[in-house]
Amino acid sequence: MTKPRTLFKEAYNNCLRLLEADDSLPSEPELAARLGISRTTVRSILTGLSEAGIIVWNKRDKQLLRRPVAKDFYPEDETSSLSSIIERSFMQRILAGGARAGDQISELELARQIGVGTSALREFLIRFSRFGLIEKRRNSQWVLKGFTLDFALELADVREMFELRSARAFAELPPGHPAWTQLAEMEAEHHQLAAQIDARYADFSALDERFHRMVLEASRNRFIIDFYDVIAMVFHYHYQWNKASEKERNKVALGEHLDYIRALKAGDVAAVDAACRKHLASARATLLMSVPESEAAGELPTPNAERQLSALSP
Repeated sequence: MTKPRTLFKEAYNNCLRLLEADDSLPSEPELAARLGISRTTVRSILTGLSEAGIIVWNKRDKQLLRRPVAKDFYPEDETSSLSSIIERSFMQRILAGGARAGDQISELELARQIGVGTSALREFLIRFSRFGLIEKRRNSQWVLKGFTLDFALELADVREMFELRSARAFAELPPGHPAWTQLAEMEAEHHQLAAQIDARYADFSALDERFHRMVLEASRNRFIIDFYDVIAMVFHYHYQWNKASEKERNKVALGEHLDYIRALKAGDVAAVDAACRKHLASARATLLMSVPESEAAGELPTPNAERQLSALSP
């Protein structure tokens, strides 16, 4: 999967999302700026939409023929970057594969299972190790330190500090800032999901990750944005794999997002602060529900409990 083709597919999907909410597309220069792509790529996307019978495209005129449906979108695994593929596969093994503190991770075996090079995997593991969940050992081996109650509480505390600051910064952005357009599009996606929540409740975790990343980016603080990677990974994957009352939890969280969005649009800093705190309190509760009982009770694995994580099913 080459990078240019991945970029095209991701931009194509983003263009389809615009057409889920709007009856028309902006000009080619504006579409290129909004999607972060070249005008050449924009024209390729418009050609593809025309061939799929979604629009009629004649120079500047772009007429919507039908709304996009699920089969129009490229699959997620065709639009993901290499780092995203490694992240998703790794977190599946950590959070969904029954992994425990003390489990060993083999770079070679894990890279083979994921289907990536060992250098790319090692780069990810080194970066991820900063947060204390894994530790480097000899001979390309790593050990899982465990997702503990203390780790969950510390992570939730940091997330709240960062997001409260970022949400206030977002509410104070000047009119005409591109973030307001992003927020309007995000609101439309939330309403679409709310209308189909009984069938699509599992889609909330990905929307949640994108929404909070958008808010964090308003901070314009490189350290907040960089650290959010681990926050997003842990919170996003716990939303996805903690199945207890998943539909109801996601319905509540979706409603909290919409309250949060309304406060941001109003520019009411006090309301933004209240909506943000309420939603993050719910997210904290969901995260803490995901901590293994042995970790919450402070139990530690015995030396004989060490296993090879690579032997787990994805």
